[in-house]
Formats: sequence, structure tokens, C-alpha cells
Amino acid sequence: MSTRENSAHSAHSVHQSATHQPSATLREVVGLDSRPPRLGDSILILIDYQNTYRTGVMALEGAGEALAAGARLLERARAEGAPVVHIVNDGGEGGPYDIRAHIGAISDEVAPKDGEPVVVKQFPNSFHRTELEQTLTDLGAAPGSGKDLVIAGFMTHMCVNYTAQGAFNLGYRPTVVAETTATRSLAAPDGTVLRADDLQAAALTAITDLFGVVVPTVDALPA
Repeated sequence: MSTRENSAHSAHSVHQSATHQPSATLREVVGLDSRPPRLGDSILILIDYQNTYRTGVMALEGAGEALAAGARLLERARAEGAPVVHIVNDGGEGGPYDIRAHIGAISDEVAPKDGEPVVVKQFPNSFHRTELEQTLTDLGAAPGSGKDLVIAGFMTHMCVNYTAQGAFNLGYRPTVVAETTATRSLAAPDGTVLRADDLQAAALTAITDLFGVVVPTVDALPA
């Protein structure tokens, strides 16, 4: 390679490196706190941990591992005295989201205990046309309170993402625990396959840009 070609190649490499540097997040730009909350000071929201996502047409990649992490998070929340709210999606009788059947029931590993509220939704945003706002208000966390909500569940790019946005828009401070979430591979607009792990990373990254904090594991939440 000639000196001129080598210089051009080096310049191109530097340019490529520069274009791949991350931008400042919107949270950084507007001065939002991105420190993870103490779980015991938060309210835990478990979204759509239904059998729907463990088998059949809506089976998610890594659902078992995410559910196991969700169970650990739930156990810890109960031990630390954090209120717990369960969310289920009701898609009607006969389908994969039929909450009256085993397919749409909450998985046994994270089943609600007596006194833990269960909120039924029909849209990706768990706040939309549900009792979630009132439920949180009854727990001492009215909209606009800035209360920390720790979010886990399915699917990362859909109900987890839109519930985090909904929480942010209402003045809560959501934190998503990445290992407790999962999604599935989908066809991209150009016809290629967007792998589940890539969609997972994109969804979590979108949340961290503005709507909330993302921690990688249950253990990453301060005691």
C-alpha cells in the first residue's frame, strides 16, 4: 500500500470510528438522574409474565431465563418490602392472551400473592385505559410523584418499552431490569430478519435515551 493510500485508509478508519461514537443521551442533555433506585424504595411492576410467551406462536427467545430472573427480582422485592403490581394482557377468549385459560395465565414462578394487585390491560402501554394509575396512587405513588417504578416482563420492545414511556410521561421514574425481559425475532422493513438479541438491545437502548434507567441484572439494583 502506498503512502497516499495508507493515509487515505487511516483517515477513513478514523472517520468510521468517529461516526460510531455514541451521542449524549437525551437524559444527559436535559439533566435527568440515571442512577438506579433502591428496590425497597420502589414499586415493582411485572408485565405480562404469562404462559403466552413460553410456548406456541408467541414463544420468546430466552423466555425461561428472563422469567427465572423475574422470579428472583420478585422474591427480593417481597423481602425488601417493595409493593408489587402484576400486569396481564387480555386478548379475549380462545387466543394466546386468554387470561381465563392456562395459556394466558401468569406463570407459576411469579404468581401473585394475596394482596398483590393484578391490573388487566389490552394495549402495550399498561397505563392506557387501565386501573394502573389508581392502583399506584393507592400505594402512595400518584402520577407526578417521581416515584421509582422497577419494571420487568415481556415483551421488551413492546409492553415493557411502552409502559416505561407511559410511566415517564406521567411523572414516574421507571427502571427496567434487562435480564428479566425478552423478545422475539421479527422481519425488518427491508425483508431481513432482525434477531431477537438485536431487537432487545435496540429496545433497551431506546428506553435509556430518555424514558428510563436500564440495569443489566437484578443484582445491579442497590440494596
